[in-house]
Amino acid sequence: MRLRPPYRPKLGPAIGEVHGILLLDKPTGMSSNKAMQSVMHLFGECKTGHTGSLDPLATGMLPLCFGEATKIAGHLLGAGKAYAAECRLGITTDTDDADGNVLSERAVPAFSAAQVEAAMAGLRGDITQVPPIYSAIKQAGLALYKRKRMGEAVQAPPRQVNVQRFDLLELGADSLRLHVECGSGTYVRSLVRDLGERLGCGAHVIALRRLWVEPFREAQMVTLEQLQTLADAGALPTSLLPLESGLQNLPVAPLDLLEAQRLRLGQRLTAAPELLVGQLYQARDQNDRLVSLAECRADGCLWPLRGFNPPGPVEPALTLSEEVVAV
Repeated sequence: MRLRPPYRPKLGPAIGEVHGILLLDKPTGMSSNKAMQSVMHLFGECKTGHTGSLDPLATGMLPLCFGEATKIAGHLLGAGKAYAAECRLGITTDTDDADGNVLSERAVPAFSAAQVEAAMAGLRGDITQVPPIYSAIKQAGLALYKRKRMGEAVQAPPRQVNVQRFDLLELGADSLRLHVECGSGTYVRSLVRDLGERLGCGAHVIALRRLWVEPFREAQMVTLEQLQTLADAGALPTSLLPLESGLQNLPVAPLDLLEAQRLRLGQRLTAAPELLVGQLYQARDQNDRLVSLAECRADGCLWPLRGFNPPGPVEPALTLSEEVVAV
């Protein structure tokens, strides 16, 4: 898609500091990085990051983090995700999707739904998966797909992934429609490839759409065309969700004034008795403002992982008489 020039040469300064999360509906045929660059062209110069790549063939939810929200990009990268996938039976490709070169063609037997379900059963739960060779996984600092295109002999290392749901929605003569819900690092292309081998005929992905990323299961996505319309109207900020929305599935750890100041300084706190060891928390001050992403650890302390400095006034820094020695 060819974007029109932005409404202003640089919209970032015109709309003030940009902080928040944009749920982009990535179009097919565009890399995640190219999609992010297109959005940045509209917003102007601002700190931006995405939360995990989608293949060029894929569409759907690509959360983009701006400003302070970039601090939770890693948290969202590790979040659960859901996909709708269509696959073609009988053909394998070197990329495990329709963008690759055909490696083999085999006859497709007349499968029953029960036979497909039986093959899918072993691909649910905690499984070992070999990622596609054409993937962004890095070896010695260079992505596998780049090494492959340079003519190197590439072998993707197996990894442990979790697949919560792998459901058959529709069975055709040589096609399947599937629903996948999985943890971080799972490749749907690999699931489809392995399912094809279990069925004995091979398979590859022909269409893939990311439906949601935790915690944005019901949130509305925005397209590049819609962003352009908002830019033309000077209304780009309305497309952003607050930083806090990316942590909405985490419980809150309430803080008083002194605790909030200490956490902002990167100091750990003695955890309240009701906090659970190993749990992540939204640490919020007495005015319900987000202070930090924090973790309750086995030492009985609440540790700040990422501190936030959203625009707007906060309490003054502690005076020397108010400072409390770190635990």
